[in-house]
Amino acid sequence: MTMFRDEKDLVREAARGDRSAMADLYGRNIGYLVAVCSRYISSEEDRNDVLQSSFVKIFSSIGRFEYRGDGSLRAWMTRIVVNEAIRYLREQTRSSHADERQMSDMAEEEDPEVEDIPVGVIQDMIRQLPDGYRTVFNLFVFEEKSHKEISAMLGITESTSASQFHRAKNILAKKIKEYRKTIE
Repeated sequence: MTMFRDEKDLVREAARGDRSAMADLYGRNIGYLVAVCSRYISSEEDRNDVLQSSFVKIFSSIGRFEYRGDGSLRAWMTRIVVNEAIRYLREQTRSSHADERQMSDMAEEEDPEVEDIPVGVIQDMIRQLPDGYRTVFNLFVFEEKSHKEISAMLGITESTSASQFHRAKNILAKKIKEYRKTIE
């Protein structure tokens, strides 16, 4: 296996179709990209499908990638994975209409303290959110998108985005309270 000096070299060789460069690029980033994708897609099988289509896009468009310094490649790949996850979720939403009325009467929950809760536990709680709530929550919190940007990305209104974020926070607050009860 060829050793690549740096990301620039790796990108250049992958763009030329060098299979060892592609394998290296994949190996260096798959763990991180699985974690990013799992913020949006809870099913392992669906997540694998999204990641596969993401890597097809990554490898087919890597020749157009512009290296802008350390981290730019990972940021570009992350954006592709997030966009593919959102595309997948949009398709799922079109094919099945979720009933949100059951959640509309939830009581307001205060933002709980989370510093002492293991990151893996918080990630599992986020993964358990309904698809729409999880997507909006992740885009707002982790991708730092505004509700206006989220509404444009997902084809929903700003108020729906804000509402789904609010409901996601309430569900998470409830889950955190329940978790605390189990460890006390």
